[in-house]
Amino acid sequence: MRIGGLASGMDTDTIISDMMKARRMSMDKIVQKKQYMEWQRDDYRATNKKLFDFRNLASDTMLRQSTFVQKTATTSSPDDVSVKNISSASNFSGTISVQSLAKQASMRSTDRVNDSATAIDVNARLNTFAGLKDQGPQTIAIKAIKADGTMQTDKEAFKLTFDPTEMSLQNVLDEINKDSNVSAFYDSFTGKISITAKNAGVSTTGKEIELSLSTEFAGFTKLSADNTIAAGILVDSSDPTKGYLGSRGENAKFTLDGMATERNSNTFTVNGFELNLKKAGNTNITFSSATDTDKILESVTKFVDEYNKLIESLNGEIREKKNRDYQPLSTDQKAEMKEKEIELWEEKAKSGTLKNDSIITSLLSKMRLELNSSVGGVSGTDRLSKMGISTSTDYLENGKLVINETELRKAISENPNQIYDLFAADGTSNSEKGIARRLVTILDDARKQVVEKAGSDSSVNNTFTLGRSLNNYDDQISRFEDRLKMVEDRLWKQFTAMETAIQKANSQSTYISGMFASNN
Repeated sequence: MRIGGLASGMDTDTIISDMMKARRMSMDKIVQKKQYMEWQRDDYRATNKKLFDFRNLASDTMLRQSTFVQKTATTSSPDDVSVKNISSASNFSGTISVQSLAKQASMRSTDRVNDSATAIDVNARLNTFAGLKDQGPQTIAIKAIKADGTMQTDKEAFKLTFDPTEMSLQNVLDEINKDSNVSAFYDSFTGKISITAKNAGVSTTGKEIELSLSTEFAGFTKLSADNTIAAGILVDSSDPTKGYLGSRGENAKFTLDGMATERNSNTFTVNGFELNLKKAGNTNITFSSATDTDKILESVTKFVDEYNKLIESLNGEIREKKNRDYQPLSTDQKAEMKEKEIELWEEKAKSGTLKNDSIITSLLSKMRLELNSSVGGVSGTDRLSKMGISTSTDYLENGKLVINETELRKAISENPNQIYDLFAADGTSNSEKGIARRLVTILDDARKQVVEKAGSDSSVNNTFTLGRSLNNYDDQISRFEDRLKMVEDRLWKQFTAMETAIQKANSQSTYISGMFASNN
């Protein structure tokens, strides 16, 4: 703590503070430059985010064939058969008659579980079961038909080892339902367990077996070893009408365009279209598909709209003038202003950070050139103008794209594959690549340049150009602060020396005055 002016009566602290303010003006300019460069860095990164978002839009929509193969599919009896396009670029139509649906193999217990006359407690420990009392760890295995119609091998089988003293029947059933190819449940009314293959159809391997159990599991659940055995056991030997304790898997049987055929599932794909059989018995159900022009049009329109927003934003950035009357505020200046005043001031001070930036200017020029170029190797619609998309004739719009919806809709409905090729063709040379593919490359190159100049949120300053400049400003500020500290210390020493001299002079004057007074 320094106290000055005791001898001189001068406000030393204020005098030195004012003298230092003048010397700090040069450092304040360095701080202002650093602040402006930080704003510039942040604006570069914000711009990079815009480029990234548009680049992903182009990649995720215009480079995906699924965007251009969207179709509407209808059937004459949607309650019996439904059709939807999965990956077909062509339309699909015909007739189908469904004789029978695919069914899953299944089986039920031959008797009540644990020979209990009443429902068992499925949450009780398994060692309370008659067949598992005093038994050690048990390992069970279940094999079932797979989605491709083949049976699981011994290696593929679901296996579970459990301790009867720790797990309940419900615990075992939960593990089976979670990880195996079957569904199982205990029915408290009948006291039996039901188990069903998750996949339908007739097994092409496994000796006509679609579902088999290890003897350990079959033993305590009262289930048969496999579904073919269960399919031969009557529920009630005295009444055959009650059916059997098991069933074979069955294939779906149908006639498609006059050809009788089968599938091991009610849902399957033909020519890129997914057919879902829901009901058997209906004959000559017709189905057809057509290009979903509206959805494709929506995707192309969104791409154009986002491109227009991007170039409007980029042109605004490189054309924004720097407001030199508003420099970044110093700490002392902020202290004298209200929060709203600071906000309004800095809004103007941040202007022009990317004015005439070469990276953005070059990017805009390259994108505009590619969007007006043709795509080699693509017949018919080989440029945007041929599908109803052109560059605005208003120079104030800086190359925005304009859509003629009638022409675009016509081009999509006539040949959506050509539209896809125009955007996404992957030729060997740049001239043979689709427009969207070229844009992605240009945007990636520009983003790389921006990162080299302004880094990313996770970048360290010495890894990019502006960061190194910011470090340099930090060094200048640090050195300047050291010099200011030295100057301030020197001024205090000088004023302290003056105060000491004045104090000595005052003491001498007092002494001399006292001597004269004593002589009189």
